[in-house]
Amino acid sequence: MEKVWLKSYPPGVPEEIDLDAYHSVTDVFEQAIDRFGELPCFRNLGTTLSYNEMDRYTDQLASYLQNLPDLDKGDRIAVMMPNVLQNPIAIFAILRAGFTVVNTNPLYTPRELKHQLTDSGAKAIVVMENFCHTLDDVIEETPIQHVVTTQLGDMLRFPKSLIVNLVVKYVKKMVPSFSLPRSVSFKQALALGAAQRHKPVSCNHEDIAFLQYTGGTTGVAKGAMLTHGNMIANMQQASAWLKDLVNDGEEVIVTALPLYHIFSLTANCLTFMKVGALNYLITNPRDMPGFVKELQELRFTAVTGVNTLFNALMNTPGFEQIDFSHLKLSLGGGMAVQQPVAERWQQSTESPLLEAYGLTETSPAVCINPLNLQEYNGSIGLPVPSTEVSIQDDQGNLLPQGEIGELCVRGPQVMKGYWQRPEETAKVLSSDGWLKTGDVAQMDELGFFRIVDRLKDMILVSGFNVYPNEIEAVIAGHEGVLEVGVIGTPDEESGEVVKAVVVKKDPALDEAMLIEHCRENLTRYKVPKIIEFRDELPKTNVGKILRRELR
Repeated sequence: MEKVWLKSYPPGVPEEIDLDAYHSVTDVFEQAIDRFGELPCFRNLGTTLSYNEMDRYTDQLASYLQNLPDLDKGDRIAVMMPNVLQNPIAIFAILRAGFTVVNTNPLYTPRELKHQLTDSGAKAIVVMENFCHTLDDVIEETPIQHVVTTQLGDMLRFPKSLIVNLVVKYVKKMVPSFSLPRSVSFKQALALGAAQRHKPVSCNHEDIAFLQYTGGTTGVAKGAMLTHGNMIANMQQASAWLKDLVNDGEEVIVTALPLYHIFSLTANCLTFMKVGALNYLITNPRDMPGFVKELQELRFTAVTGVNTLFNALMNTPGFEQIDFSHLKLSLGGGMAVQQPVAERWQQSTESPLLEAYGLTETSPAVCINPLNLQEYNGSIGLPVPSTEVSIQDDQGNLLPQGEIGELCVRGPQVMKGYWQRPEETAKVLSSDGWLKTGDVAQMDELGFFRIVDRLKDMILVSGFNVYPNEIEAVIAGHEGVLEVGVIGTPDEESGEVVKAVVVKKDPALDEAMLIEHCRENLTRYKVPKIIEFRDELPKTNVGKILRRELR
């Protein structure tokens, strides 16, 4: 089939990538070690690990895992912790040992954790002690046979390790106790593994590198099978896009989104590791004053995040004291970047906030805006190399430029399918390789794609389609608004009406002021009929506003 978008890549970006440059994610990691050995690789809470140190620690943990009974190549091992140094050590150790990583949100409830561990068939888990009580509640109902527990200060250097561990001991008194008799500590695992080198395992593009769970906000969470080939493809695609911006061995990227989220995993941990960058891990980005203080002491060249993260940063005292003179890349994804946030970020940092688009099922990058973009354009950008993007109707027919339909993707980064769910896979993956994203979009005359909204979030007012993204962008443009979420609510006359749930920035803001603002910027049927003010909005672990919970 002929490709269905206009070929308008930025200068220097190739149309195709070299998928054969690496045979596995482990190969990418080990080549980075060879090239950048003594350079800093990951930093967290005052401790920096070089690429050579990452080599040593991942080798030790991989050796330990390989010597556990009843674990074979391809078996699943869960990782359940925030952004600490042990997290990337565990990820790369699991991959080097020939196993599959199951990234797990440490804030899961027992029910959610039980589902993911049982569904994935994970036989082992590396978990931070703070969250062991959740595991303890369900472990007997899961396939887990081996547990490695870690404390916040395990990889920190003295005296920081002592201070952190003292704090941890104090905090543990307020955390529910747990009893995991089959567990060993992270430090014990490293020591046991140090007795011998791990045995290299040959993995190819078809082997599963990650089971990345998705869909928990819309239904039962499903494990997207992301192969080594999928992850290599997306690293190569992102690298091709960034090659004229980043310099090998010189970049520092702020990693605030958790590594168990696909955006942070691929964009920060993997892609920037590939070019010898330093990943600066933020353990608790919800502590905005602490986050801002860390940024004040750091010279960084790149930062990724979601719209709510950038917005919260700019509304935190001390933000104006951050040094942005070295910043070359600000990348927003995970949710729509709103125009007021993008414009204020560019004014404050002199760096455009570029919007990108992706999905867990696409490893994740699909489209990125050109790096030379001078101002906000409201689009998700252009397809990355070796990627086809189309707009299709309900019957799978291709729609012409300018028409609104479902965004569909085909390329080497598209998942193998959902783990042990062939019926769910068949719903989203066509026989000729098109992935249905569930997003409503259109393509303009220059080949840029614009997300209109999620299909499931669309509001039907008297037969008219209303898209929450548009309403949210208008309301967010009011100077008195901090955050907003828009949903539809049942109505006898029109079927549904628009409801806006708002967090105030200005205490004087009232319903009449917002309604008037909306009337000036929206067609009548799009104007919210209901305004509700709240102190905060429900969000996912990465800060994406949960419309489902608002409903």
